[in-house]
Amino acid sequence: MRFVLLLLLGIIGFCGPTNNESNIKILCLGDSLTEGYGILKEYSYPSRLEEALKIKGFSVKVINSGQSGSTSKNGLKRIKWLSRMKPDYVILALGANDGLRGLSLVELEQNLSDVIEYAEGLKIKVVLAGMKIPPNYGPSYTLEFEKIFKRLAKTYELPLIDFLLDGVAGKPDLNLPDGIHPTAEGYEIVTQNVLNILLPIITGVSIDE
Repeated sequence: MRFVLLLLLGIIGFCGPTNNESNIKILCLGDSLTEGYGILKEYSYPSRLEEALKIKGFSVKVINSGQSGSTSKNGLKRIKWLSRMKPDYVILALGANDGLRGLSLVELEQNLSDVIEYAEGLKIKVVLAGMKIPPNYGPSYTLEFEKIFKRLAKTYELPLIDFLLDGVAGKPDLNLPDGIHPTAEGYEIVTQNVLNILLPIITGVSIDE
């Protein structure tokens, strides 16, 4: 009887998932850009990301924790609550609202650092999404804002999405009338921006190979 049980367990194990990773859980922590403001949620980048990874054979759950109007200030509180879901990865995409409101860059950097350190303390792998703001905030503030994400990526040795909205920002046909939030078509590009950085981390293989 014991032999039969061991044999069955062996068969079950043999027939299990064969992809590189199974049951991956990815938390997308951000603001309205993550939420998918103004469009159907299935067109947001977290939803598209889950679909793209499943097509590639991954058993994955992508959690959309985008919250309109959110700044980096409540990032730590949010990650503490959301960590109960036990994500393997977090895509940290906060800071855009800090910049658009002209908030303290020192506080922005500290707030993001707090989120990163908390996540890493729980062995959650962090992918940082870089942000940019319009030049009308002044060259000094605009430049220093962008530097924060690169500096954090270097300090904590994080994979960095140089600019979450690369290829989308400033293009009217890819943004809603507010000129800030992507359309469904725009989010196709945003999803690819994220996938280009995330996929090699999950597979250990460069996306160009």
